[in-house]
Amino acid sequence: MPVWSRRRAATLIKVLAAGLVFTSLGLSSAAAVARPAHKPATQSASPDIDAFNSATDSPLLRSGSKGPAVARAQILLDRAWYSCGEIDGRFAANMQRMVRAYQTAHGLKQTGTVTPETWTSLREDSAPLLMRYTVTAKDTAGPFVKTPADMNERALLKALPYESAEEAMAEKFHTSISYLKQLNGGKGVEAGSELIVPNVGGSAAPARAALIQIDKSQHVLYVLDAARRPVAAFPISIGNEKNDPLPVGTMAIKNEVRNPGFTYDPVLLKNTPKDARKVDVAPGPNNPVGTVWLGLTKPHWGIHGTPNPSSVGHSQTNGCIHMTNWDAERLSTLAKAGFKVEVTP
Repeated sequence: MPVWSRRRAATLIKVLAAGLVFTSLGLSSAAAVARPAHKPATQSASPDIDAFNSATDSPLLRSGSKGPAVARAQILLDRAWYSCGEIDGRFAANMQRMVRAYQTAHGLKQTGTVTPETWTSLREDSAPLLMRYTVTAKDTAGPFVKTPADMNERALLKALPYESAEEAMAEKFHTSISYLKQLNGGKGVEAGSELIVPNVGGSAAPARAALIQIDKSQHVLYVLDAARRPVAAFPISIGNEKNDPLPVGTMAIKNEVRNPGFTYDPVLLKNTPKDARKVDVAPGPNNPVGTVWLGLTKPHWGIHGTPNPSSVGHSQTNGCIHMTNWDAERLSTLAKAGFKVEVTP
């Protein structure tokens, strides 16, 4: 191949590669080509956010959908207090449940898919969906400690903090570590650096909360108003029906504990190792009950956070009702001691 042809081919490959990267973040390949070649990739953050935030398309989103439009809908649902769990750009079971709950609350046809009418309702919230966040020294100060798998080893620690600054940032912005990295081109979390993150703060809490309803079959916790209309909803994990069934009926919230410790008692838990012994585990976001405990009038049961947000809504628990830490914290602003909790089949 002549020299000039090899250069032209190399240039074409670079242009096509740039187009693929930008398309994955919601931009057209034309926008990628328009970027001056001499600018470093880190300077492309602003147009990426602009394209994501200014998108007006209203695609039909259903189970299996993925990409920027799904992430936009997840952020809007989260800010409306209909949490999908981790914001990750993937339409899975939690999102389908939350879309249906949101449609019920807003008088829309209950399809479980993001329809044009659902988009119109969600977009009454016009705040930017992605934002830039400058990482502080406090964000990266730690301490960060690997959480031991063995409960006896956990009991030796003075606290159960985050394992990394990346984990802390992901929880702060209601997303997964992998999606946070995707938004930032794989860039790590360092003090003084700027990250692109979901804009999930600042939404006002529902003012009409009156009781909690837990739908066992759907794995959804609803916050209802006095007329029994949903004002918020969150995905949950609950106990196995065979070993740790959540009883149908009515109970109440007995107490609230922030940053709780945890007593691991094999007598009260199922499927524990034969040599397991009772130990006390220190507080922290990677504590088995997370950052908030809402104790119930049923002994030893509670609604609480979890160190494994990706499992919420998908896995079974060893008793109790598990939520992401950030959703448990939001629920605690709505539901106080004495709040009625109804459990339906």
